Amino acid sequence: MKSSISYKNCPIRSESFQHHPQADEFKQQLRDSLQRETQNSRAIKIARHANVYTCGDQDEMVYFIESGQIKLLMLSSEGKECLLAIHSGGDIFGELCLSGLGARLETATAMKATTLKQIPHTQFFARLSRDSLFEGFVRYLAVRVADQQQVIANLVTVDSEQRLGQTLLQLARTRGKKDQQSTRIELKISHDELSEMVGTTRPRISLFMQRFRNLGLIETNLDRFLVINEKKLTDYLARITVAARHHRESRDDSFPTRPAFRQHSSSSQPIVKSVQYESDLLWD
Repeated sequence: MKSSISYKNCPIRSESFQHHPQADEFKQQLRDSLQRETQNSRAIKIARHANVYTCGDQDEMVYFIESGQIKLLMLSSEGKECLLAIHSGGDIFGELCLSGLGARLETATAMKATTLKQIPHTQFFARLSRDSLFEGFVRYLAVRVADQQQVIANLVTVDSEQRLGQTLLQLARTRGKKDQQSTRIELKISHDELSEMVGTTRPRISLFMQRFRNLGLIETNLDRFLVINEKKLTDYLARITVAARHHRESRDDSFPTRPAFRQHSSSSQPIVKSVQYESDLLWD
């Protein structure tokens, strides 16, 4: 039996578990099923910044988004917000009511004007049974658990620049629109919201976003949408991960310090010369 555990051969994973052909196929089957289930139901209009439900509510509904954008938040006892997920048209949310825990653990807030349908949890179960979707739904939930485990592991083991890069890649792969060389993200996410997803401060988000722009990993198009070069960003994250690992192994202490990356130019100035707040929106 080994006395210690080595993680040297563990893969560096930046891709969401949910970004998988089988997961995509099931999500489409679920959308089609819920559209049939709710076709005669009254649509609910949610204004921007309004809550669908809040933490502590006794709510036993599963929600299906027809259009718009919903974010799920949890609050700490000190009032700090953690952005758990962002959902858009065709997605479901609120499925934790199926656990029977009772009160909601999170708050669901509209990021823009949103139209949705609500389905009582007993009716939701019945629909899954009629359309033989139970097995697929269990796998879908298992994938969600795996993604959340990865998020927790990243918060403990990965620095905030890498977490930001991985968050942008996940948004690109799950919410983006691809062209030949890049992916366009059309979600309206502020730097504050991005900091809540990554688990760091807004100034650090601004610093890292400027660095990514200087390196050509991201850019803003004429429509003011954020464009991600997935290959370049993935390669960059892999390089700094390997560099950080080698740097840790060369030190006697256990506190990781990632060496700074500099521009490949005639000057030796750091990539980011100053830290400035950008506009509140990610693509400004």
